[in-house]
Amino acid sequence: MIFISAEQIAQTLGYADCIEVMRAAMARLSSGETKQMLRQILPLDQGRMFGIMGGTLGPGGPFGSKLVSVMPHRAEGGPPSHQGAVVIFDPVSGAPLCQLEAGMVTAIRTASASAMATDVLARKDARILAILGTGEQAWHHACALPVARPFDEIRIWGRSPDRARTLAEKISERTGIACASYGDVAGAVADADVICTVTGAAEPILTAGMVSPGAHVNVVGSSFDGPREIDDALVAAGRFFADSRASVLAQGAELRHAMASGAVTEAHLLGEIGDVVLGNVPGRKGPEEITIYKSLGHIVQDIAAGYHVYEMIRKEGGQ
Repeated sequence: MIFISAEQIAQTLGYADCIEVMRAAMARLSSGETKQMLRQILPLDQGRMFGIMGGTLGPGGPFGSKLVSVMPHRAEGGPPSHQGAVVIFDPVSGAPLCQLEAGMVTAIRTASASAMATDVLARKDARILAILGTGEQAWHHACALPVARPFDEIRIWGRSPDRARTLAEKISERTGIACASYGDVAGAVADADVICTVTGAAEPILTAGMVSPGAHVNVVGSSFDGPREIDDALVAAGRFFADSRASVLAQGAELRHAMASGAVTEAHLLGEIGDVVLGNVPGRKGPEEITIYKSLGHIVQDIAAGYHVYEMIRKEGGQ
């Protein structure tokens, strides 16, 4: 078994490749080829959590598990909020092949999955991208989404104006796309074609009245049943898709809250993004529709991304 560090993952797992790995993996999930456990979350103190995930890419494919700690109140400049390990096993011998640093795998595959969903659901003429949040996922989403779609403008909002300005400058330098910070959510998303919520918000920061007709929204920040980033009215207003139907019905806070309030029923969840990729469920039907992709993240994504990295490193090493 080899250990693959965060630095190796960052050097090997490019966004363009990972977007296509996510497209294939999520299609396999929706076709029923893969198997996965619902994410198990053990609450710790002070809002911290320990997560356990396990699954397989399907018959003849690799299988594995992810163990991750979530420390949402980390100090600025400190270690990442998500730390852990992804262990992947050989499908033939059953031997562990590799252990990957989980934080970097999670960061790149999550943003790449959102980029893939954006490519599938956003209007073809989408040009303005708004990102709500200033953490690790905000950075990776700003890097990944322009790989899938061309954008003329990126907007950043965060609770800390200084962090938002710093991130906007960094994104402009990295992408070559004009990027500016905004002091309020409504201003940041006004007339935005694509919106990504990647915050640690406990209560909705994005409401239906802020979102323009025809926008696509990636809802990413909340990973368990509790904190919500968008309100019930926005859930109800959009064509709603999940990364994993079972996971979102069990742990997707925004949809579950909207169902509990009576704003929508379970039928409002139209399908998984993999269903749209496969052509089994229509995605966007018209230019004025709002589309929503709810991302919880799942082990199939981790195994697919991790195994891709493993194979690339093995090829480079001539093994």
